Amino acid sequence: MTTTVLAAGDHFVLPRLLTRELRAAAPDGAVLDVRELRLPWPHTPFGPVAGVDEASGTEDELIEALSGVRICLTQMAPLTERVLTACPDLELFCVSRGGPVNADLDAATRHGVAVSYAPGRNAVATAEHTLGLILAAARGIGDVHTDLKHAVWRGDHYDYDNCGIEIDGSVVGLIGFGAIGSRVGRVLAAMGAEVLVHDPYVRPEAVEGVAVLVPLDELLRRSRIVSLHARVTDETKGMVGAAEIAAMPPGSVLVNCARGALLDYDAVCDALDSGHLAGAGFDVFPTEPVPAGARLLSTPGVVLTPHIAGASREVAHKAARIVAEDAARYLRGEPLAHCANPRVLGD
Repeated sequence: MTTTVLAAGDHFVLPRLLTRELRAAAPDGAVLDVRELRLPWPHTPFGPVAGVDEASGTEDELIEALSGVRICLTQMAPLTERVLTACPDLELFCVSRGGPVNADLDAATRHGVAVSYAPGRNAVATAEHTLGLILAAARGIGDVHTDLKHAVWRGDHYDYDNCGIEIDGSVVGLIGFGAIGSRVGRVLAAMGAEVLVHDPYVRPEAVEGVAVLVPLDELLRRSRIVSLHARVTDETKGMVGAAEIAAMPPGSVLVNCARGALLDYDAVCDALDSGHLAGAGFDVFPTEPVPAGARLLSTPGVVLTPHIAGASREVAHKAARIVAEDAARYLRGEPLAHCANPRVLGD
């Protein structure tokens, strides 16, 4: 029997990558009819689509492309109630992201469609980007780069009061110690930092040899560099605000490559303007793209990147491979490795 599959990629996780990885992973004898659709992200920013977040493309184009399709591999396509109702042949929707935020899981469960995802796909890339922002913010690289591009030679950064800080010998606090935070911690420890971790879901043995688990107030009080790696939940939204930043030592550095909702950015700007923070590095923001008049764009001491920490060619390949392998498991009648709504499969 022929299985019709839609590879709904975009300009990062390319349709051809999804197709190639699926054909490589498919069980022997599987007959696949693979259609390809390219969605406009990131050339067109993602956004909400009919109740799902961070989606690319429209319901209409996806409904047309899913006609007769049993399995869809994608990164950004919107799986909504309307799409599910219009596509009764769909059985499996594979999202090549760390979380299937562009899929309505409740609706998918009602319609009997399993949704899988790709946890950890960008852990290495994001950890490496975080380290880059830590180094740049700690040494003021962002501001001097901008000045030098405008032919301003900032030799005054040899002034004692303008000098940055080294990782070696510094106390670095990581809020969150999952796939990304743990990688950052291992590298920082190897560079000679004393690493503190606050993560209520991590056992002490998980940080042994790399870091020490401490309460949040102790981490903030002792750390010259703080990096955020927590997930956004009702408990963690706005977890670092004016009071938490004030608790950090004067001249500290703050970095966020996790989610913008974790942090009060106005409080960050205030602390940078006052000199309490010496630097900051951010890849994520409360509103994306960052509005033209945002304070962050004119506040000195900030290194900014446009939510690209997870952007590496290796991530695109890993993402395609992870969802293709789950699709192959489904074709063999095996349990999915990363199912977001296991009730559909009776698990």
